[in-house]
Amino acid sequence: NGSNQQNISNNSSDDMFPAWSPDGSQIAFMSNRDNNVQIYVMDKDGRNNKTLTNNASNDAEPTWRPNGSQIAFSSNRDTNTQIYLMDANGSNQQNISNTGSNEFTPSWSRDGSQIAFTSNRDNNLQIYLMEADGSNQQNISNTDSDDYAPSWKP
Repeated sequence: NGSNQQNISNNSSDDMFPAWSPDGSQIAFMSNRDNNVQIYVMDKDGRNNKTLTNNASNDAEPTWRPNGSQIAFSSNRDTNTQIYLMDANGSNQQNISNTGSNEFTPSWSRDGSQIAFTSNRDNNLQIYLMEADGSNQQNISNTDSDDYAPSWKP
């Protein structure tokens, strides 16, 4: 209802795009605390802040795999923005979209087997779908208009 608002990140930088862990114990978010945007995680009460990514590029838009084991995010480490996957503790960071286009706004399927995302590989923004390992990428919106920021039906 909007009551009892609290600042739990308590930082002068921009903390954005919060994503609750499936068990509700942690919040992943992106922040420009270190002069570029990185992915952080903290306990639900704002304690135990930890940097999950740490590089000269921008890492953004974290989203938890439904079982809590991994976090998908977007990063411009490879010049263009790509979809990356890492373990929930920040290890095993890997580019899973691997294209020459820009891909962003990852969104997990409810069962964690697929990721929907936005891509500009068709000269406009389209919604794509891939397996959680990055395989079987396919355009699922197929329109002449821009389609972006996918979300799954609960």
